[in-house]
Amino acid sequence: MCQDTGTAVFIVELGQDCHITGGTLTDAINEGVRKGYGEGYLRSSIVHDPLNRKNTSDNTPAIIHLHLVEGDELTIRMTAKGGGAENMSDLRMLKPSDGIEGIKKYILDVVRVAGPNACPPLVVGIGIGGNFERCAYLAKKSLFRPIGIHHSDPEIAALEKELISEINRLGIGPQGMGGTTTALDVKIEVEACHIAALPVAVNLNCHASRHQEITI
Repeated sequence: MCQDTGTAVFIVELGQDCHITGGTLTDAINEGVRKGYGEGYLRSSIVHDPLNRKNTSDNTPAIIHLHLVEGDELTIRMTAKGGGAENMSDLRMLKPSDGIEGIKKYILDVVRVAGPNACPPLVVGIGIGGNFERCAYLAKKSLFRPIGIHHSDPEIAALEKELISEINRLGIGPQGMGGTTTALDVKIEVEACHIAALPVAVNLNCHASRHQEITI
């Protein structure tokens, strides 16, 4: 049990033939967050301004990633992303010459430095490619994939399995108490990138991996 009610993060796929009436989709999502967190008596965890730290008191605004897709359906995926693990996440612009070994070393370093502070056992989300902001999104997106479901590309899936074994050999264990279960799973999403770049982002998720999805 954890007091952190997280940041409401949404990945939304809006069919180009789906029409929203009576207001904006963003407003509707935020109203759902406001109502859900309120009726659930969940802690108010969002501040309006990161400088003055005034609480919004209703966990809005949500972070919404909106994608236009074919069809007439609306798919909404939501996660309540905990702040402790988010604080221990990281992004680095590696050199292409660092290669896969450099990527693995960086990921292991991030988990090692996080230690108990990200509330393991973890789900480790990794974004490789894109650019600075896209790489971070890929890492976040990977966390929406259910535990135990590996990447469709066999090479990426093999890297996921290799990394979870290496992470669990770090010996951090649940809540940093030691053991062989530091991570429950590793998720990787990849995307095209510039010839001079190798962006890698590591988005850590605590053991409270909370997700929901609906298609309308």
